[in-house]
Amino acid sequence: MKKIGITGQKGFVGTHLNNTLKLYKEEFACVEFRRSYFETDEALDAFVSQCDVIVHLAALNRHNDQDVIYATNTGLVNKLVEALDRTKSKPHIIFSSSSQEEKDNLYGKSKKEGRELLEKWASTSGGKLTGMVIPNVFGPFGNPYYNSVIATFSHRVARGEAPEIQVDGQLKLIYVGELVQEIINKIRSSNNEPLYFVPHTAEARVSEILNLLQRYKEEYQDKGSIPAIKNNFELNLFNTYRCYMDIAKHFPVKFIKHMDPRGSFVEIIRLNVGGQVSFSTTVPGITRGNHFHTRKIERFAVIKGKALIQLRRIGTEEILNFELSGDEPAYVDMPIWYTHNIKNIGEEELYTNFWINEFYNPEDPDTYFENV
Repeated sequence: MKKIGITGQKGFVGTHLNNTLKLYKEEFACVEFRRSYFETDEALDAFVSQCDVIVHLAALNRHNDQDVIYATNTGLVNKLVEALDRTKSKPHIIFSSSSQEEKDNLYGKSKKEGRELLEKWASTSGGKLTGMVIPNVFGPFGNPYYNSVIATFSHRVARGEAPEIQVDGQLKLIYVGELVQEIINKIRSSNNEPLYFVPHTAEARVSEILNLLQRYKEEYQDKGSIPAIKNNFELNLFNTYRCYMDIAKHFPVKFIKHMDPRGSFVEIIRLNVGGQVSFSTTVPGITRGNHFHTRKIERFAVIKGKALIQLRRIGTEEILNFELSGDEPAYVDMPIWYTHNIKNIGEEELYTNFWINEFYNPEDPDTYFENV
């Protein structure tokens, strides 16, 4: 079992990497990292001494003073190298650099010089370095106005605001889940690659991205329809957008219930994609679920009975509780990386319709069990 340490463990990419590594419990063990470790030699020495692999993600991306960005990022690498030298540790270092390396800015310069410092350490110490030059990264839970334009646009569109395009550039993009898989592949291969250009997986103009996000707002957030999703990029963008909605306020969404002397009629879902629809009954007091998905879109629609649906984002403690009743049929959608369940809290059988955007594949279920 490899012991993996992640500097910047609580950051955007670090959170996704840490959560994903925990899915491979028999292969990897995560070594805890805290930002304060860079403040004392003893703490940093103890950290590096435990690690077989260190993924160095800690960095400052934005600041009003570019000199602060440069000094911070090169300073963190220097501290890491000094700790490696003091402890004579030789872990495999995976360094996250940026496609900004070749641009005329101090952020790009700091990343390039940091990679070169680690390359020098590897060549003199006998250690290994994978220097990953990474394109623009997007995905759920990134910080708006900091991590990416997609995070900023998603945050603003979801709140009914109108973002402005300053430069309608063509972006080379990689989804955070795809980047995490690239990092895991490098951890497994354990090769010395001082310079590795991570391939982008999508290209889009800023205006194209904004148009898609605004369509998701209109079709999904406002009308409840699942939009057409043409490729993996659009699936990843849609899942990203959903995580910027105010889930606690948006759900549950009540259906329009049509009544006449024959009985009632409720339209459950409008789809511009395929998938699988299921129906279940649940006896009183029983809970279903307690699992999460990393890519699937899923809807729980309560038709009869009383239900408690609970959601909790992985790595956090806050639980969102939604009570639904068949007297006023409603639905809750499950964001990715949120463990979820449904419990019959009534005295009669609970009737639930489930929709998910892909057929169940037992060899690739994308279903990970964790209690809410």
